[in-house]
Amino acid sequence: MENSTFAKHPTFYVVGLSYKKADAEMRGRFSLDEQAKSNLLLQAKQEGLESLIVTSTCNRTEIYGFAQHPFQLIKLLCENSNGTVEDFQKIAFVYKNKEAVSHMFRVGTGLDSQILGDFEIISQIKNAFLLSKEHKLTNNFLERLVNAVIQASKKIKTETDISSGATSVSFAAVRYIFQNVENIADKNILLFGTGKIGRNTCENLVKHTKHEHITLINRTKDKAERLARKLHVIVKDYTDLQLEIQKADVVIVATGAQNPTVDKDILNLKKPLLILDLSIPKNVHNNVELIEGVTLVHMDQLAQITDETLENRKKHIPAAEAIIEEIMEEFMAWTKQRKFAPTIHALKAKLNSIKEGELNFQRKKISNFDEEQAELISARIIQKITNHFANHLKDDETMVDESIEWIEKIFQLETATSNE
Repeated sequence: MENSTFAKHPTFYVVGLSYKKADAEMRGRFSLDEQAKSNLLLQAKQEGLESLIVTSTCNRTEIYGFAQHPFQLIKLLCENSNGTVEDFQKIAFVYKNKEAVSHMFRVGTGLDSQILGDFEIISQIKNAFLLSKEHKLTNNFLERLVNAVIQASKKIKTETDISSGATSVSFAAVRYIFQNVENIADKNILLFGTGKIGRNTCENLVKHTKHEHITLINRTKDKAERLARKLHVIVKDYTDLQLEIQKADVVIVATGAQNPTVDKDILNLKKPLLILDLSIPKNVHNNVELIEGVTLVHMDQLAQITDETLENRKKHIPAAEAIIEEIMEEFMAWTKQRKFAPTIHALKAKLNSIKEGELNFQRKKISNFDEEQAELISARIIQKITNHFANHLKDDETMVDESIEWIEKIFQLETATSNE
């Protein structure tokens, strides 16, 4: 199917970066917290962009939307993060039209995830759409696309086993701990940060270790207390962080801070310490490795697991791709028909106008003019003509933009087209 199924101006793009080319440090530069996302959307509105969504997770930051040129979206990303255009050019990607649509399908269905079959991203896409809708920055195209991706995600999750087995960053973290720390059941574990990854990691730890050896700390203590009540673990104040790190054998950092919250200056260690940083941007400074006995592991290292679970998941990729192709084809057919529908309606109105003029002429000229019969015949002819044009525009080989321009020029049609 041709990219020409989209309007020439503006064009649908996705710009962004992911774990594939950007390491954790670079992804951290371009990461967007909730305030940054809102600021970006407000700026987009001020700069005349009409429809876009923005997602930012530990593995990727992306903007999907309509623009005259992709640099409009790149500029938004760079001006609302710590990334630069020079950085972007080195590690980022830009897709347009059908390739952009295809990318969203692969991202939203877990095929492009750092750990294959991880479906957490679909909730990020949903939330991104809702936030843009609040800012009145969505249109029918984007809403239909997001719904199609959600549909594909659900179908793949229910009809394939691509997400079977316990495999995620949090699971990989726990597995790493068990493989590298002896007698873990008797060790002290400190979890700093209770976001989604922190909660999942804590739940996995509770299944396999003694509750009294797990301590939670969060900047907002009530969030930690809610999780602690559910999992029956200990909570300490944020002011106790330095003291609790000294007691710990394992520290898991999963905060959403934009700058490192743990560095060598707060470590006063008397025993070896394993630190797992599951945050983007990195929340543990690399200088902790200058301290003897400290082992620092980042999430990118954990995500490189290639165990039996992931190998089994790979077997289901063809089935998942078939589902994507089916739903994406339906979406692309809708975009194509939506694009030429105004032209077909205008053509039919033009032909009806010609018909009325001719019938009026014949009424005056023929005394026993059979109006009912003439109306019936001419209506059928008009329908057949418009059907021929519609079938031509539906054909996958048709260059839709050129054909629409040709039809409108020949019949002197005026149509209103937009992305709405």
